[in-house]
Amino acid sequence: MTDIEFKTDMEFAYATPRELAPGVVRFVANNPSVFTFKGTNTYIVGTDDLAIIDPGPTDDAHLEAILKHIGGRTVSHIVVTHTHRDHVDGLDKMATATKAKVCGYGRNEGNQGALVNPFGTEYIDDNFNPDMVLHDGDKVSGSNWTLEALFTPGHAPDHLCFAFPEQKVMFSGDHVMGWNTTVVAPPEGSMSAYMASLEKLIGRSDTVFFPGHGGQIPDPQRMVRGYMVHRNWREQAILGAVRDGHTTITDVVAKVYKGLDERLINAASLSVQAHVDYLIEKSLITCDGPTDFTCELTAV
Repeated sequence: MTDIEFKTDMEFAYATPRELAPGVVRFVANNPSVFTFKGTNTYIVGTDDLAIIDPGPTDDAHLEAILKHIGGRTVSHIVVTHTHRDHVDGLDKMATATKAKVCGYGRNEGNQGALVNPFGTEYIDDNFNPDMVLHDGDKVSGSNWTLEALFTPGHAPDHLCFAFPEQKVMFSGDHVMGWNTTVVAPPEGSMSAYMASLEKLIGRSDTVFFPGHGGQIPDPQRMVRGYMVHRNWREQAILGAVRDGHTTITDVVAKVYKGLDERLINAASLSVQAHVDYLIEKSLITCDGPTDFTCELTAV
């Protein structure tokens, strides 16, 4: 089905810094779940003046541990990969404590998420207005680090990855993770945008990805290609199911995701919906109305 080799081992302790590379320290927030794995990763970049990538959830122990590690050093920037709650609910407290400039893509009426969150607390529907708006190719820097933004929508419409060229590192947010595939769930997620964003990473020279959840990815090009193979396989399986007479998203999920954990059925249904939207865009199937879990699908 796929050549993804998932990496589910991870050395960490909550509220404890772990150095992953020169100038890169990771903290893991204590918010584990079927969607966040061990918890949300917050990264500290630099040695003198610092940047923080993804504050994480509201978690006083997480914040206090990070501030203790920072000590008297200056935090010049807080950089946000995307505005799902598990990555930014702790932003206000962290920004107040550090007085750092908040950087990210930003939210607006054109990229608002669902009013009803399919996962309970993952989506955020508030306006996010960073002090510094980052677009593709924009950079923020300190005395011994540079972070270059790569616009990678798909999982979220405001998603950014960040390259750290001094160490050939990519902070991949939720775009590419080592422990599982990325959730792409409409209306927040877009499969066509996601696939285009994966293509954007092919051929880069990064030697390791540091994701938003889970451990580091030491062979990132293999992982990205594995993600693409997996998504293409899933697309073909869904198209095949529709051709075989499974004409609703609910029916397709039962066919394609046999034996799935019940806690993940809604997420799988949304993933299939994202694939269906993409197949409609490519004129490979049609739908008798707006795509939802009960719409009637027909293969072209």
